[in-house]
Amino acid sequence: MIAPLKGFELADSREISMTAVNSASNQHRSVGGLPAFFKARVLVVGDVMLDQYWYGKAERISAEAPVPVVSFSGNEDRPGGAANVALNVAALGAASTLAGITGDDEAGRTLATRLAAANVLCHFCSSQQAPTITKLRIISQRQQLLRVDSEKPFSAEDVDNLQAPVLAALDAADVLVLSDYGKGTLSNVQTLISAARARRLPVVVDPKGLDFSRYHGATVMTPNLSEFEAVVGHCASEQELISKGQLLRTQLDMQALLITRGEHGMTLLQAGQQAFHLPAQALEVFDVTGAGDTVVAVLAAALAAGESLESGTVLANLAAGLVVAKLGTAAISGPELRRAINQQNGRGVMTAEQLVLAVQDARAQGEKIVFTNGCFDIIHAGHVGYLSQARALGHRLVVAINNDDSVRRLKGAGRPINPVDRRMAVLAGLSAVDWVVSFADDTPETLLQLIRPDVLVKGGDYRLDQVVGGEFVHSYGGEVRVLDFLDNCSTSAIVEKVRTSG
Repeated sequence: MIAPLKGFELADSREISMTAVNSASNQHRSVGGLPAFFKARVLVVGDVMLDQYWYGKAERISAEAPVPVVSFSGNEDRPGGAANVALNVAALGAASTLAGITGDDEAGRTLATRLAAANVLCHFCSSQQAPTITKLRIISQRQQLLRVDSEKPFSAEDVDNLQAPVLAALDAADVLVLSDYGKGTLSNVQTLISAARARRLPVVVDPKGLDFSRYHGATVMTPNLSEFEAVVGHCASEQELISKGQLLRTQLDMQALLITRGEHGMTLLQAGQQAFHLPAQALEVFDVTGAGDTVVAVLAAALAAGESLESGTVLANLAAGLVVAKLGTAAISGPELRRAINQQNGRGVMTAEQLVLAVQDARAQGEKIVFTNGCFDIIHAGHVGYLSQARALGHRLVVAINNDDSVRRLKGAGRPINPVDRRMAVLAGLSAVDWVVSFADDTPETLLQLIRPDVLVKGGDYRLDQVVGGEFVHSYGGEVRVLDFLDNCSTSAIVEKVRTSG
């Protein structure tokens, strides 16, 4: 549950259990836990900028002034502002289009080149009066020491020149994002909102400043808590935050308001519904730069892919937790987000198709995959010990179990004792087991060919040359191991004892 404001309890809101979060995040989910981002088309309009980073060690203080001396070791340029939003959209696998104003300078050309390389389609209007907005950060030991900004106000002519390409791009978009950094690109914001509404396109706004009325009619707005309270006043309780938020949402004729609250997570307010709270996901925070861009990008791409606002918020919250663990402006990729989903609620029972994707993501992180199989009709101490030993051979343990028909063919009438869904549920509850999957054949060879595990493990009285699939695993350099069950533990023996004692 989201942490309440100090000294107050949650009121008029839902406590979101993991079951509720999983339900919301899986409403329209495609295979592998992600929306169909490849179908989503997002148009981002706003203040584009170039984020520059200079890196070096700061090991002494200057003799000229009480400031650190940085020994320069390298530099990096990254798209920032609305450009970072568009970059995040593209990294998810969605079609990303960006419109903004740059200067007729090297920074503008660098920005266009970086974005084109990331598959972002750019419509830039070049200003003759103002430079490309740049923010230079000097970094030492993963900490910002100094930021230097370079910018000038855009002219009305610059803003007017942008309108035609934006209106044309709207016809090929599913969602419009307005990324406002207060630099002037969105001085005609109402024109854009009206044009999107006329096309029945959702409008996601990342606001700036104290006048939220300028965003009237947008679909959802994503202020952080400081921005929100600067407009509505300090909120001394959860109830006050909710009531003020709902009033603001109504006044602005918006479908929803998503308030990002740092270490307190996020609060989604919608018409006619209780507040939807999500806890923060970050375990370690290195840099919050660009976190708001990531939230907006993931939410917009999710909406464009057909997700609900609640589902999009769940995904955006996960992505925010990932991006603040990185240094500087950064984009979260589709595989990274899918991996986060799997780590949060993807352990346990999976289809073969889902398992293949989960294994691919694990391998991308350098993880070693261990595979074992069996009927696991009655889970006993021998199974538990054996599975723990198997898990110790790698980073992820896949347990494949015979379905009911397969068990019946192998073990005879009266088996299995427990149906496949119950057997899978018990296995999924064991701490040693990462993923459980069932198969209908007599052997798991088809699964082995799909997954190609690093280690194939079998328990019981088998020789290595008797392990089904062992020859295939050896063919690509995998390892085959046979582990012993604990003494005096056997499902068949347990079943027979129950029958004779009955």
